[in-house]
Amino acid sequence: MLLNEKLFNYFSDKSQKTQVDLLCLGLGYTAVLTTDGGIGMAYTYFEDKKSCMALNEAIDYEGRPAATLLEKIKSDHPLERSMALALINALNHENTLKLPEDKDNTILFKFFRLEPDTNVAMVGYFGPLVKRLEQRKVPLEILDVSRGLGERKDFYAKLNGWADVLLLTSTSILNNTTEEILSHLHKGAKAALLGPSTPMVTEAFEHLPVDMLAGTVALDRDNIIKAVRHGMGTPVLHRFSRKSYLSLS
Repeated sequence: MLLNEKLFNYFSDKSQKTQVDLLCLGLGYTAVLTTDGGIGMAYTYFEDKKSCMALNEAIDYEGRPAATLLEKIKSDHPLERSMALALINALNHENTLKLPEDKDNTILFKFFRLEPDTNVAMVGYFGPLVKRLEQRKVPLEILDVSRGLGERKDFYAKLNGWADVLLLTSTSILNNTTEEILSHLHKGAKAALLGPSTPMVTEAFEHLPVDMLAGTVALDRDNIIKAVRHGMGTPVLHRFSRKSYLSLS
């Protein structure tokens, strides 16, 4: 996947100059701390467990150059990509601290004009957004395989003509569907990549029709790690983070 390659190449040099301080593979999210003070998160993407061993090989990434873990963004194993994406967000942490905040999604709604005459396609079920869109009577189609929502073929047909806006979960990076999904989006539509996993890196998305990156910037290292260890989800992580955005268009 070209997106994975771009993320790897962008952070390759920096990953050789810092080390992984801590890797926490939680049930809901994965977090990585780096020795230069960075912290990053990514969704923990599980497939069906067949045994007690969840990973391909036993590697202790802590205390080693971050480059060792960065390589795993190109892995075929989604758990390894989860760890690598959390690392990428840790390596990018200093930059994300400078990004503007969108605390209550006001900018997201304004930028994409999420009103009753705007057709919205959503990949991944974002509960608070769904509720707000429904309250505004915004036409909405959702594809979320884990929840049994939507049919891929019908959804792609909607992207090709009906949808004005695509709200795409950054978890799609972990199952390598980001580029496939965006390839079905017609040229007149706009798209945003959403969620705590989102790598806020303009250069990685230059080849894709993405107009905004809406991610989560970790602020409280100790409480983020504790929440991850305790299997907490997005609502808890947001207590110790800031919702930020990066406009690409």
